Amino acid sequence: MWARTNAPESDPELVGPAALWHRLAFSQDLGTWKRADLRNLLLDRMPKVVEDPDAAADGMLPAVDAYLTFLSQTGRLTKRSDSLADLQAELDDVEDEFVDLMEELLDDTEGDDGDEGEEAGDLGDFEQFADELAELDTIRLRPDSELAEAARRAPLIAKARDLALWVGSGRRVGEETLLSDAEVEEALAAVGLPRPETDGPIAEAVPQLWNIWNLAVDLEFLEPGEGNTVTVQDDTAEWPFDDDEDVLDAWMLGLHSVDYGDPELPDDDLTMALTGLTRGVLVRLLLAGGSRDLDELAQELAEAAADLDEELGADAWEAAGDPLAPAIDWLSGYGMVELQGRTLSLTPLGTEGVVHLVDDADIEVDARPAIESMSAHELLALSAELPEDEADAEFAAWMRLREPGKAAEELLEAAAEDDNDALIRVQAASVVGTLGEAAIPAWQAALKQPSLRPYAATHLSQLGVEGAPEPTPDDTHWLILDMWTISAGLGRSEFVSSLQDIGPEMVNNLLEVIWKIPHAHVEELLDLISQVHPDKQVAKAARRALYKARSASSV
Repeated sequence: MWARTNAPESDPELVGPAALWHRLAFSQDLGTWKRADLRNLLLDRMPKVVEDPDAAADGMLPAVDAYLTFLSQTGRLTKRSDSLADLQAELDDVEDEFVDLMEELLDDTEGDDGDEGEEAGDLGDFEQFADELAELDTIRLRPDSELAEAARRAPLIAKARDLALWVGSGRRVGEETLLSDAEVEEALAAVGLPRPETDGPIAEAVPQLWNIWNLAVDLEFLEPGEGNTVTVQDDTAEWPFDDDEDVLDAWMLGLHSVDYGDPELPDDDLTMALTGLTRGVLVRLLLAGGSRDLDELAQELAEAAADLDEELGADAWEAAGDPLAPAIDWLSGYGMVELQGRTLSLTPLGTEGVVHLVDDADIEVDARPAIESMSAHELLALSAELPEDEADAEFAAWMRLREPGKAAEELLEAAAEDDNDALIRVQAASVVGTLGEAAIPAWQAALKQPSLRPYAATHLSQLGVEGAPEPTPDDTHWLILDMWTISAGLGRSEFVSSLQDIGPEMVNNLLEVIWKIPHAHVEELLDLISQVHPDKQVAKAARRALYKARSASSV
């Protein structure tokens, strides 16, 4: 809605992949953006995942610019971020290079239209399950600490680390095969894989080793060096990392390695007929609530392969022998599934991963943190995106696990984390306001926070707390600025409507004094009023107030 009103020429759909990969690779917080991360996202990540280079060349940067502007104007761009101006400057700096990269991708894909039918779908195409995924009950995700601990135990990441450490610094790789047969034997020993019995070149008989090699690259344990060399990253030996966020960031980098679990057959056409099998396992487990009988799952996938490729699907399935074996082996090694008897189940880490893959496919699924592990800030951020009845249910379930006084304390502390986030602040104050006298200690503590003082003074006064400060006119003006900030985030028409509801005379009166309030968004709001208010006198008054606010802030 914001984009339609404030950036009508931008395409919000182009923001989705960029925002997702930003979260996967750089920050779990969608509101934290750095210049360096933005550059890496656009020049390194996006060329690998963009589906329409032509559309991206024309619209990706304007869409990201509009999204960053939206975050800034609605208070969602956190203090840890670089300024909007710096981020926009970075977009300008990378524009030519980004467009060149998109044009290169476009050149590479020209003439591939004839293959479009073959690539329309595979066994791991989530789109065919979009309606079923949207109808799933809410999926509850486990806390990061639990997921990180599971990721630390993933055997495949340890093997990728060991392989990268064996590679070392500046190892020269060959042009026809990356490693000589002697080096392949050393590498197999380094990761604990057996030497295959083969009469031909050993390098051609170790697909598992090359999958682990590719995983090491995905995890950024290995990177190209100068010339024809490859080099281990400096911090690889530190895996498993101590910091939970670092662990999950690394695990997410390697998430798309699930494709390495697909069967590899001597015949390339038969191999292609089973493409996407591992993703097909994951999505079917998710749709079944997390577990499936292995024999039933195999039968369903065999039928899907035959339906998808009437000529080769059934033959490929038979030629693979046990097609699910490599998929389950890889997913188990990455910590995503476990097999008990003949029942295959997603682990909590696997559920987290397949939800990210579904999101990456731009398919909606209702996934939320588990209530018992949800922080107050996560609760407030999630509830801001939910319909009112669902948000109320989340708050009620969360509060049942806490004493009212403790709940009030946690919510107000979360609201104080970022002075820019008016929506979180208003939500927290609204919920804590329902807790009555139990919230008095939390309100009294909140008096020390400038962004929360207006709410604390108002509620303490309403509760008749002895010695509590009376709300001041400045407090009232702060509350108005918070509401204007939220209204502006809903779109230009909503913002104008909210101003018209109180009438031009009242707005003029407010403009005479409200510029003095040290609110994070006062200048943005005054600028917006000067641009959009239909009453020219009000717009003129807003420009005068904006000048005063800027003059005061520069002193």
